[in-house]
Amino acid sequence: MNKLSTRQRTLAAATSFSGYGVHSAQPVTLTISPGAPDSGITICRLKSDGTTTAPVPVHFSRVTRTTLCTTLDLGDSVSVATVEHVMSALSGLGVDNALITVDGGECPILDGSARPFAEAILQVGLEIQPAQRKFLKIMRAVTVRNNDAFAALEPYNGRALDLEIDFDSKVIGRQRMIFDWTPRRYFEDVSAARTFGFVRDAKILRQAGYALGSSLDNSITVHEDRILNPGGLRYEDEFVRHKLLDAIGDLSLGGLPIWGRFRSYKGGHALNAHVLTGLFSSEANYEIVGAEDLPLEFEAFDDQPEGLAVNHYLRSVR
Repeated sequence: MNKLSTRQRTLAAATSFSGYGVHSAQPVTLTISPGAPDSGITICRLKSDGTTTAPVPVHFSRVTRTTLCTTLDLGDSVSVATVEHVMSALSGLGVDNALITVDGGECPILDGSARPFAEAILQVGLEIQPAQRKFLKIMRAVTVRNNDAFAALEPYNGRALDLEIDFDSKVIGRQRMIFDWTPRRYFEDVSAARTFGFVRDAKILRQAGYALGSSLDNSITVHEDRILNPGGLRYEDEFVRHKLLDAIGDLSLGGLPIWGRFRSYKGGHALNAHVLTGLFSSEANYEIVGAEDLPLEFEAFDDQPEGLAVNHYLRSVR
């Protein structure tokens, strides 16, 4: 076993992103800063007077809404929406500790994927920390259902996701992706998959206050049997890959990386949150274990991902 794989990691430096919310259409800046060992991923909101709310853990118990995105309650009537993409990038690249600061009510949508977050994290690099990594080891299967849709967490000697979607659309149809996690596979095969929507739903969503900032620059737009985006798809099955991207972000709200398998059919943010609630409903369902007790081989970026200049992914060992 690579002993570095058992150690926690955080960003080597802070990195910031400016854009606007896909639902609110409001401008927003988000900053990811290094976090102390064992602090986990925390989030705070910068207020108009220049002060910030107290950082709180990014945790499923704070989820207040799952309609089209995941929204967290930070306390004192303050919330932040659309946290799933930045959380997906952090979890997908194996970041254990970080502080997210947002100056608005929604994380920026950027290009609709997690790739801008992932690229910036790789560019500043990750720093190895002295504390041992911890995992949520699934001990008993937990399944939640909504009609024919379901989400499940199951015992598995590794970290895997198996997602299937089924849309009444010739463009999408039925797609499935089975994914065994490593940081490199996440970056190359998942992080660039964009969110998507249908022209037929646009008017209703905007009347309800959603997708006000949606555009061809940040969403795959489907109209009848064609895709309106001039560049087409980034992956042939980009739709299911984005659902997998979302699931990685949502499941990270368990507070620790999951050692086990996640399966989903016609899932989404709501079922992802419910399966975590089901997991933590009984201590018999899971066990918190140290990385040294698992057959973990952390795959770092020891060479440069195509099209991205990364000087050192893992910057230093302390």
